[in-house]
Amino acid sequence: MSVRRLAEASVQPASFAFNRANAAAAKQWIKKYPKGREQSAIIPLLMIAQEQEGWVTKAAIETISDMLGMPRIRGLEVATFYTQYQLNPVGTRAHIQVCGTTPCMLRGSEALMDVCRSKIHHDQFHTNDKGTLSWEEVECLGACVNAPMVMVFKDTFEDLTPERLAEIIDLYDAGKGASVAPGPQNGRTGSEPASGLTTLKSEKAILKSTRDREAREAAKAAKAAPGAIIAAPVPAPAAAPVAPSNASKPKTDAPETSPALKTPSKTKVAPAAEKAASVSAPLHSAANANMAAPEVEKVSKQRNGPTAKAEPATAFKAPETKAPAAKPAKPSLEDKNRPAGIDRPAAVDDLKLISGVGPKIEGVLHTLGIFTFAQVASWKKAERDWVDGYLSFHGRIDRDDWVKQAKALAKGGVAEYIRVFGKKPV
Repeated sequence: MSVRRLAEASVQPASFAFNRANAAAAKQWIKKYPKGREQSAIIPLLMIAQEQEGWVTKAAIETISDMLGMPRIRGLEVATFYTQYQLNPVGTRAHIQVCGTTPCMLRGSEALMDVCRSKIHHDQFHTNDKGTLSWEEVECLGACVNAPMVMVFKDTFEDLTPERLAEIIDLYDAGKGASVAPGPQNGRTGSEPASGLTTLKSEKAILKSTRDREAREAAKAAKAAPGAIIAAPVPAPAAAPVAPSNASKPKTDAPETSPALKTPSKTKVAPAAEKAASVSAPLHSAANANMAAPEVEKVSKQRNGPTAKAEPATAFKAPETKAPAAKPAKPSLEDKNRPAGIDRPAAVDDLKLISGVGPKIEGVLHTLGIFTFAQVASWKKAERDWVDGYLSFHGRIDRDDWVKQAKALAKGGVAEYIRVFGKKPV
């Protein structure tokens, strides 16, 4: 965006005030905004000031900012941001805005700018010698189908040629701008095709009001001349009704599609007769719901869950895919290899000092009569295997070497454990 600055101080008026009509309009605009949001009215108020003065002066920005109770710098920010506000004096009779966006450029807007340069001023935002005309290039003015076009104040002039724009400029310069009809300048109506309508040329087949009017006129003419034979308008042949297709309707015995349950019924039937004609819903079967259609019954996977595949009895199976072996049963408490237990002594060793024994395992050992380090230190291979199987440890007692840990703790406590293993018991 180009930098926009206020006009030179030499052309700025000393003060600004709305005339009576515009002051009333400004108050109406301010009332449209809720309390505390009145500053939002600055955009329409600046536009009213521009329509009154022809351009937005510094005095107008400051007056409107004070009126809305907002800092003047905020008013300057708004006025210099929006290109709809003219910050320099423009022509008193016409300020011509030439659209230079792609559609208009392709249709000859550059030639229109050349006309402005020759008849007004070589540069934009400069008035002619009399101060009555000025021009500028702008972005899209919104009538691309009628390109190229210009806007003079709030009127648009479309379908222009350089010659026609020169005529319009001369009329405005002579003070006869009101005589120029806005809109297309080549005889086109609105945005219709330049050659005229190609479709929808008659409303007879479209509007019911047109057909009704013709029927009333025909009836009125028949009353006025009873003996005359008036041809009645021939209505268009009605299209034969197309029966709905049943091709895609499911054929089931479900109540939703049963013809016996269609409503509303033309005749009343007894509940017993209706029940006899109705088909009860099938019982839900998860197995049947999971079955594939017959034509795809032999696929390897059904709708939900895999289907077992037939395979040779000698097919190799990876060890990890084999069915897990049955979990071994716990050894019997009457087994001869069970370590000998004792009654709970007055001083019980802290078995949790053995790595791998927690509070729960310690409790199980206590139920087996194991309360001291000396008992664990005396376990033989068969006894260790029995305890390992009873606790479902799968060799953990030997891996953690409970016997060696227990011997060190029984001999010298934590100090001996540190000497043997080089660390404190966990």
